[in-house]
Amino acid sequence: MERSQNQANLSSEEISRYARHISLPEIGIQGQEKLKNSSIAVIGTGGLGSPLLIYLAAAGIGRLGIVDFDVVEYSNLQRQIIHSTNSVGILKTDSAKERILKINPYCQVDLFNQKLTSSNALEILNPYDVICDCSDNFPTRYLINDSCLILNKPNIYGSIARFEGQVSVFNLKQDSPNYRDLIPTPPPIDLIPSCSEAGVIGILPGIIGTIQAAEAIKIITNVGFPLNGRLLIFNALNMSFKELTLKSNSENKQINKLIDYESFCSEIKVTNELDFDIKSISVRKLKLLLNQPSKAILLIDVRTPIEHNQCSILGSKLMPLSTIESGEAINEIRNLTLQKNLYIFCKSGKRSLRAIKHLKKFGISGINIEGGFDAWNKEQIN
Repeated sequence: MERSQNQANLSSEEISRYARHISLPEIGIQGQEKLKNSSIAVIGTGGLGSPLLIYLAAAGIGRLGIVDFDVVEYSNLQRQIIHSTNSVGILKTDSAKERILKINPYCQVDLFNQKLTSSNALEILNPYDVICDCSDNFPTRYLINDSCLILNKPNIYGSIARFEGQVSVFNLKQDSPNYRDLIPTPPPIDLIPSCSEAGVIGILPGIIGTIQAAEAIKIITNVGFPLNGRLLIFNALNMSFKELTLKSNSENKQINKLIDYESFCSEIKVTNELDFDIKSISVRKLKLLLNQPSKAILLIDVRTPIEHNQCSILGSKLMPLSTIESGEAINEIRNLTLQKNLYIFCKSGKRSLRAIKHLKKFGISGINIEGGFDAWNKEQIN
């Protein structure tokens, strides 16, 4: 059967594959061809990136660019559904590409096995029509946002924590808000728990990532009403959605160059004198101290009992942050530090910093272990 001119860009197999799309009047052949001719860059192949990439591939996006430098771990599998048990230990980008091509061999998949930085972001993102922010940290979100402003690209944003997720579309039009309109300045780093610290229910990124995919398809095919100027908030515990209106501030569009976003987001805002003179030590130097029997050291782990029991630094004493902030552990710590120097760690260094600030109110000085237990593991210090 001879195909019409409108079907020239789709093979007979593709027409069968996308038949349910093509039967939608809002999409049809022309819309499906737009999807095939489009390109989307996805930053992050974790909880959000997994469902997003799966559905974009299935929808027939012609070209997908994937940016990630991490490897698959067992703890990822609870929510990062693009990866399998056999993927553990390999690059997330390689794992994602293998799965995408099994879903849809018509997709071109570009891999960027590197961290997105101020020096490479513009070059990596420039060739793509739409950018999807599936990152999990503030420096990368600001970097993606500013890159999209400079390149004039729409930015489909998603974020998750515990039982709640958010989605919005930034920089879609000339008067659209961007991420800086939602969060003008980064919050203090010690108040931001990571996903591993706060936890996340496994289905949540599936819901939010799928919504991001829906927004991408709508933007490319020019149907419906994207979340432009709107922030969609989903709560899985209440099974509820609510929507907030975002306004654009012209001052937040005055971006003409990329900056050092790690420094931008790690600046600790000094609120009182207790924020001064907080000392820290690297895990390498800590190891040297622990190997000196003459050193009187009290090493406190302020993580949860579950984290401590799974793995901890030999000789450390568990005192969860909650027991310090509630005052329950103050007297015990004060007595233990009469003859010893206090060193405190958590998973990444955020909770330990909070603990040290709180202890200073009671005249107890402690030294923060930079990077926490994550840094200890990465340096393979045993």
